[in-house]
Amino acid sequence: MKKSYSQRLHNVIPGGAHTYSRGDDQFPSNAPSILERGEGAYVFCPEGKKYLDYGMGLRSVNIGYGNKEVADACYQEILKGNNLTRASITELKAAELLCELIPSVDMVKFAKHGSTVTTAAVKLARAYTGKKFIAIPVEQPFFSYDDWFIGSTVINRGTVDEASQFTLKFNYNDISSLQRLFDAYPDQIAGVMLEAATTVKPCDHSCDFNGVCKECPNNKNNFLHKVQSICKSNGAVFIIDEMITGFRWHIQGAQTYYGIEPDLCTFGKAMANGFAVAALAGKKEIMQIGGILDEGSERIFLTSTTHGAEMSALGAFIKTMELLKRDKVVDHFWNYGNKLVSGMNDISKSIGIQDQFYVEGYPCSPNYVAKDKDGNVSLALRTLFAQEMLENKVMMPYVAVSYSHQETELDMTLSAVEHALKIYKKALESGLDGFLKSPVIKPVFRKYN
Repeated sequence: MKKSYSQRLHNVIPGGAHTYSRGDDQFPSNAPSILERGEGAYVFCPEGKKYLDYGMGLRSVNIGYGNKEVADACYQEILKGNNLTRASITELKAAELLCELIPSVDMVKFAKHGSTVTTAAVKLARAYTGKKFIAIPVEQPFFSYDDWFIGSTVINRGTVDEASQFTLKFNYNDISSLQRLFDAYPDQIAGVMLEAATTVKPCDHSCDFNGVCKECPNNKNNFLHKVQSICKSNGAVFIIDEMITGFRWHIQGAQTYYGIEPDLCTFGKAMANGFAVAALAGKKEIMQIGGILDEGSERIFLTSTTHGAEMSALGAFIKTMELLKRDKVVDHFWNYGNKLVSGMNDISKSIGIQDQFYVEGYPCSPNYVAKDKDGNVSLALRTLFAQEMLENKVMMPYVAVSYSHQETELDMTLSAVEHALKIYKKALESGLDGFLKSPVIKPVFRKYN
């Protein structure tokens, strides 16, 4: 009997994919188990079926799949040799570009994925301050697969306890919880690392401003500014992880959107329209600890990646930045997102289930929430919604907008949403039996399969 693609994948790849977010347990069973290619905002399975995609390469594709300008820029770098024995002109240009683009950045180290650079940021913070503890928000699910972080989660099998015992947790948007850590560990916290935002605005809820945060008159008093202040007063390194927010909230990152200035920041995902680039960047006084020019100083082995400065991916980064500026791509994220959010919420309201299904968060990176009739967040109903969207050839595990999502895609999406939410309402009224035809999707971060 011929094996399915899923069986073949699991036979040769642990988990069936190289990141858990692509796993079978993250999608309804009517989702394609394998894809052959992408074009613009669409993906195609080997059988030729075409899906409008909102996963966009786990948020890494911000222009669109197979963009010719980015691909050509990448190809030209491949023809130059791609990976040379010493630093390349392309590597220099990419580093200078990032330093010129982002106000807080004086120096940069490139790598291939986020875990490398977040771990390097932790190492730098400890080397710079001479302290051991790192504080992170408990609500933000992922910073690194290295022991210092993943060992502090429920998925700690295979990690060393000693590696994560210096990782402390506080609550996002609760500045008192962070202050309590500094009080409990005086002069021992090397740095604070957090994402600038996920779906929750970093305000202290004392402001009734209804516009976007960057225009808020109370912006200087938001949570991020308070974290920055606590770090400064306690001699801790302020680290912003911009894997998700970078080049989506603002071309200079969420740090510019909120008017903060981190000591270190990390980028990845949308840097190069799907090509593998990540970056650790920040202030020279901290970054230069990883250098070799200060003769006689004790060295730190910061990062050392053979492929970190691969010319093809950095060429893609340079071209992606050009397109973001030329086509006002970030503005498009916000404009399209606003239409998508209001459209989906209007449909939900018109059907009468606005309390059980709604879209929240930032228009440039919205999040849909599925709840049962008692108001509890429901993975089963989220699965049902995703399942029914797929019935109309829209794959929406979450919402990552790209420049390739335009009016045609918006209309197709809202039509699929109307179909899915009508089924959703029926399931609320009479139960999931007969409607949900798939195992319930599972959280990535769970202790047991």
